[in-house]
Parts: sequence; structure tokens; C-alpha cells
Amino acid sequence: QVQLVESGGGLVQAGGSLRLSCAASGRTFSNKAMGWFRQAPGKEREFVAAITWNGGSTYYADSVKGRFTISRDNAKNTVYLQMNRLNPEDTAVYYCAADRERYTGGDRLRRSTNYDYWGQGTQVTVSS
Repeated sequence: QVQLVESGGGLVQAGGSLRLSCAASGRTFSNKAMGWFRQAPGKEREFVAAITWNGGSTYYADSVKGRFTISRDNAKNTVYLQMNRLNPEDTAVYYCAADRERYTGGDRLRRSTNYDYWGQGTQVTVSS
């Protein structure tokens, strides 16, 4: 079992930055890929970024590539999402998630159905 708690959301002006954190509890965090997803009002949840269990590979949605960076610290059981050059279209509730399987990678990390463990979400609002 993995329990996830996000933090770091808030209100920021366009062009600004935020860093989200996702603290995990449970013994299996270090062998699971982690993902960030977001959901804006009236829209479906969408993939943002993912990272393999050892941090060796990262994956990004085209809309955030070059602006967002995902990282993890397995010693701290934490995954991060550094978000730079934010724009109003980034406004959403951001969720972190842990993969159902262990030691995974590749395009499966872009699909929310492959994640079994989800945090409660943290709101990010970008004003214009």
C-alpha cells in the first residue's frame, strides 16, 4: 500500500513558478514509477509528467515539456514537480499517483488507468 499527500499548490501570476511535492508512505514507494496528472474544471484528468522508479527516465506531456520538471528523492519518499513559466491554462487540481506495478516505464506511465494509488490533489491557480 502507498499513501500519497500532495502539497505546494497555490495562486501564482502568469510567468511564475511553483514546486509541488508528493510525500509517500509505505514500503514500496522506491520501486514504483510516479506520475503527476491534472484536472481542470469541466475537463478530463490529463497526464502531466512521470518518472521511473529510480529516476532514470522521465516523461512529459507536450504542453508542459521544457517548463515542468519531475524528480524524486527515494530517501525522502517524495516526488516533486517543478513548474516554471506557468500560464492560465495550467490552472487545475494536480494529483500525484503511484503505478500499480513495480519497476515500470515507457508509455504506460502516461495512462492514468495504470496507477492504483492517488493523492487528494492540490489546487494550482495561475492568474493572467
